[in-house]
Amino acid sequence: MTDGFYDVVNRRRDTRREFTGAPVPDDVLERVLLAAHAAPSVGMSQPWDFVLVRAPQTLRAFRDHVAAERERFAAELTGERAETFARIKVEGICESGLGIVVGYDPTRGGPQVLGRHAIPDAGLYSVVCAIQNLWLAATAEGLGVGWVSFYRKDFLRTLVGMPEQVRPVAWLCVGAVTDLPDVPDLERFGWRARSSLETVLHTERYGG
Repeated sequence: MTDGFYDVVNRRRDTRREFTGAPVPDDVLERVLLAAHAAPSVGMSQPWDFVLVRAPQTLRAFRDHVAAERERFAAELTGERAETFARIKVEGICESGLGIVVGYDPTRGGPQVLGRHAIPDAGLYSVVCAIQNLWLAATAEGLGVGWVSFYRKDFLRTLVGMPEQVRPVAWLCVGAVTDLPDVPDLERFGWRARSSLETVLHTERYGG
């Protein structure tokens, strides 16, 4: 059982080109969302919302917005960075057939959320915990997940009708995949290499 958990952690990938477009069965999707909803949250506030997006016109609208933002970023690059980035794709929005937009509602749990008074971002951290739960559950179910970050918050909020106080945190492409790559795309294409644990581990004090 322990080995199974670590296998899921190490198999998890940010998926792009592997989606098949096959629909996710309702019972599988419910299990994945229940896993996300079981995440720990500051003050038991559960400040997340999940918007399921399947409408082709909405998927296309978001894809086009992301493509434009990708081009803006690409225009800032030169030389080797530009060449490397050109090989990195952002497919998955339409190909997966399902987008899950995860939002953060800081008003959830009332005006006095236990544990958030000194760390206002604790609610946002809780939402990220839910996303990680969702991602690991999807991996265990044989699904792929791609976290899209080339977007403007106001555009996505309007696209899916989120209220003003709800902050879009992630668009997750979720769907059946042919497989999960052994090596993450960013590492495979040479954008960044994975660092070792020793490079980020400290004892007692930073740098210790």
